[in-house]
Amino acid sequence: MRVRTAVLLIVLAGVGLFAALNWSAFTAPTPLSLGLARVEGPLGLILLAAIAGLTLLYALLLAWIEGAALLEARRTGRELLVQRQLAESAESSRFEELRRLLESEIEALHTAPGAAAREVVTRVEGAETALRADIERAGNTLAAYIGELEERLHPSGPAAR
Repeated sequence: MRVRTAVLLIVLAGVGLFAALNWSAFTAPTPLSLGLARVEGPLGLILLAAIAGLTLLYALLLAWIEGAALLEARRTGRELLVQRQLAESAESSRFEELRRLLESEIEALHTAPGAAAREVVTRVEGAETALRADIERAGNTLAAYIGELEERLHPSGPAAR
């Protein structure tokens, strides 16, 4: 039980006990002025009814405020749930995008050495072909020079006779 409800019940119990102990004074007729007219009535009973009415109004106001607070809390809870779901969705999509990016980068890293190796092999094969052609040309040139030298050193043809 909340403190303010307990205090309200204690005050109401005190007023009820006071009214029960002094019931004859509460119901005794008293002359009352209403401004333009004078009447006789039980002043204690009128004041007791006013206290009961004010207590009822306080209880209704308290119930209305508590109900409004509960409805606001429920609405806020729903909004928070929606916002949390949106945040989770956005976070999930970011994680998915990061996963795809990492997969593409890993795939690029896997294919990059293969592509680089193929490029190196192609270059080496091209260099090997060029080197063989240069060696063959150098060999042919060397053979031609040696042939010329042999002819100069050993003239054995018709010009030598």
